[in-house]
Amino acid sequence: MTGNTLCQKSLFMKNIHLYLSALALLFFVVSCSKSSTGTSGPVITCDGTTKTFAVDVNPIIQSFCNQPNCHASGSSNGPGPLTNYTQVFNARSVVRSAVASGLMPRNTTLTTAQKTAVVCWIDNGGPNN
Repeated sequence: MTGNTLCQKSLFMKNIHLYLSALALLFFVVSCSKSSTGTSGPVITCDGTTKTFAVDVNPIIQSFCNQPNCHASGSSNGPGPLTNYTQVFNARSVVRSAVASGLMPRNTTLTTAQKTAVVCWIDNGGPNN
């Protein structure tokens, strides 16, 4: 083999390695994210029922969000910790988007009633009640 052929073969192998590495990285990223089923999910309607932080929203946040490796005290994930009213209120835009789209919570799915409680509380101004 000539030197030119060896150089071309080496370059080809490097390109294959790069391609396979990129493919593996893409697979890893996709497999670690919550997938969409291709449906828009249930329509959330706020029918005038007032949702309260203390009774309706906080129990959901504490059960599903304020968890180790998610949004517990000291977290730097997404909007940071979601341990109290002020933190949830300040992150309400991000919380609303993630809950309404079904991206959060990451390891489970909220019921339509739970999603409605969070979204409607935020849409009604996120009162501290």
